[in-house]
Formats: sequence, structure tokens, C-alpha cells
Amino acid sequence: METLSLSALVVFLAEIGDKTQLLSLMLALRFRAPWLISLAILLATLLNHAVAVWFGSWVVAWISPDILQYLIAASFFAVAVWTLIPDKLDDNDGPTTGYGVFLTTLVLFFVAEMGDKTQVATVLLAAEYSATIMVIAGTTLGMMLANIPVVFFGENLAERLPLQWIRSGAALLFAVLGVLALVNQ
Repeated sequence: METLSLSALVVFLAEIGDKTQLLSLMLALRFRAPWLISLAILLATLLNHAVAVWFGSWVVAWISPDILQYLIAASFFAVAVWTLIPDKLDDNDGPTTGYGVFLTTLVLFFVAEMGDKTQVATVLLAAEYSATIMVIAGTTLGMMLANIPVVFFGENLAERLPLQWIRSGAALLFAVLGVLALVNQ
């Protein structure tokens, strides 16, 4: 249960102000179909994070535990710094027409998550914890908790969230995880 909770919290905080959260807002404003968008985000996240967990588990099998601990700690510190940098959605990341709300959201969200800090965090969590199902469930829960309110209430939330404070808190959490990875050797 700890793995589920930690995974959800880490990804939730990392997702605040992230490009995929901005994509969620843009899709919601453009298509005005929150249930279809939410379902597509759920499926895209499950697929993307399953790939990330598989990769994290694969890394554990090929790298010695001592080196892996240092790599995990360094990666958490790098993600902490990365979290402090605000994301901006590129114009070419926007939805295209002709594929429908569901397919457009599914493809764009899956692709936007590739190499994103929440995907990197999922890889790191999978490398750190052996409970792969709990990592996938937790990171997916964190993504949904961060994105679904944006899909349904985006215009109102965008004006009220103190994004810099949330980014700072997320960066601090990643730094703490980095220290814990070093201490738990």
C-alpha cells in the first residue's frame, strides 16, 4: 500500500503544470467532452506507465544493486531540478482533426508522456520497488488525480493554482526520494 500511495503522490505532484496537464486543458477546451477525454487519458496512462514499469524492472535485472542505487538517487535529484522548470505546450503538440475526441486524446497523451518527467518518475519507482502492479496503479492514480479536475474544471483551476509553490513541493519530494535512495543502500 505504501508503494501505491507514494507512487500516486510523486506523479500527482510532478504532473502539476506539466505539458500533459496543459494538453488535458487544451483538449477539454477544444472538444468539451470530459468523459471521453478522461477515458482516453486513463488508457494512455496505463499503457505508457506499463511500458515505463517494464523498462524500470528490466534495468534492475541488468545493473548491479550498488550502481543502481546511485543511478536512482542521481535520477531523483535530476527530476527534482527538472520539476522546477515550467513546461510549455508546443504548438505542434495540439490535437489534429479527423480522428475523434477519444483517439486524438489517446494518441496525443501517450506520445506527450514519452520521456516526460512523470514517465521518468515511473521508471524510477519501478526500479526502486518490486511491486510493479502497485507502481502502475499508483502512478496512474496520480496522473488521473492531477488531470481529471483539469478536464472538468480547467478554466477555473488555471487561475487559482499556485504552480510555483506546487513545483517547489514536488522538487523537494524528489530530492527527499534521492536522499532516501542513497541512505537505504
